[in-house]
Amino acid sequence: MDSTANAAELIEAARATLPPAVADAWIGLMRPAVRLRRAAAGEPVAGQLGGSPALPENVEWPRSEAGRPLGFVAGIDLGRVPAGLLDMPLPVGGMLLLFYRDPAEDPHETFWISDPVPVDEPPTGRVVFVPAGTATTVRSEPGAAVYPEVPLAVEVTATGPDWEHPALRQAVEELSDADKEFMADAFNSDEFGDEVSMRTEMPRHYLGGYAYPVQDSVEVAAAWQRLGSDVSYSDPALWDEARLWTSLVQIDSDDDAEMMWGDCGSLYWVIRRDDLAVGRFEAATFLFQCS
Repeated sequence: MDSTANAAELIEAARATLPPAVADAWIGLMRPAVRLRRAAAGEPVAGQLGGSPALPENVEWPRSEAGRPLGFVAGIDLGRVPAGLLDMPLPVGGMLLLFYRDPAEDPHETFWISDPVPVDEPPTGRVVFVPAGTATTVRSEPGAAVYPEVPLAVEVTATGPDWEHPALRQAVEELSDADKEFMADAFNSDEFGDEVSMRTEMPRHYLGGYAYPVQDSVEVAAAWQRLGSDVSYSDPALWDEARLWTSLVQIDSDDDAEMMWGDCGSLYWVIRRDDLAVGRFEAATFLFQCS
């Protein structure tokens, strides 16, 4: 989808379904993202879903806390991402490699009195960054899930913040009380959600921009994970922390790669802006959401 046309369609959706002041706030926060889609025959390839990753010899295969190998989900060649396209400081080259293990792969048992209760390991995701020019070898790992390889091409797309996003929350604080009164209902209405959904291509594999959350804002979820679950939703510290995070990568469920994350869910890697600025990709937080 052409990025200009996509942005125009999202603006049209906001204008048609939101109060004018709320629509202005949302439109003013729109950001570009790189959408990763299946590459057509003969088209330049900028990455892959599934298959096997190329890793440096000195880098161990990513594993869960329990020591189980993660499956290789996607690789993104940052050298194939047009320079200056995104409003985030990505390296001009190198590979982002994304790994995940489905908790359904790992049932184990814990015992309460005499009754065995099955418990699943929490979902686990990792990011490995391989700098440009690094010697690598294509590898596989026994016990890791293997998905069919799908070549990926890149295109720019427009994205807007979800209702819970800290940037939007901050922007609407300046609106009138009347606009605020209708804002939540407008954003959570089927009309606005449906209009935006119809104007975004699927599957939603995004580098940068705003994530398309299945449940809660991923920036808020990452902040909650960082601060601890005892922090309340209304605590200003939660929102101060959330504003420090940005979406790095979203990988959607994808039939071509035989990837189904729960019930048509998505995998998210979210990173603090200060970690991104120095290329500390290993500090990214992983989140899993499904309907």
